Amino acid sequence: MNTPHTIAPRQRRSHKFQVVAALALSLGLVACAGMSEQDKNTAIGAGVGAVSGSVLTGGGTLGTLGGAAIGGVIGSQIEEKK
Repeated sequence: MNTPHTIAPRQRRSHKFQVVAALALSLGLVACAGMSEQDKNTAIGAGVGAVSGSVLTGGGTLGTLGGAAIGGVIGSQIEEKK
């Protein structure tokens, strides 16, 4: 019996897969040596945003994609102070 505070096993697997996929994607992109600093920041922001969006929406696809988009935009705007 599902109560409002329990998550069905299928939903739990889907949520874990999305989180792992977002982390793997962000780590894979960050590992590229030829990326500019702005590209690296964009990839990190997108990865963090995807994971955050997924967690906040309970694994929702729209939340994951929205978080990745917003995180990527924020990450691309981060610059090192000179």
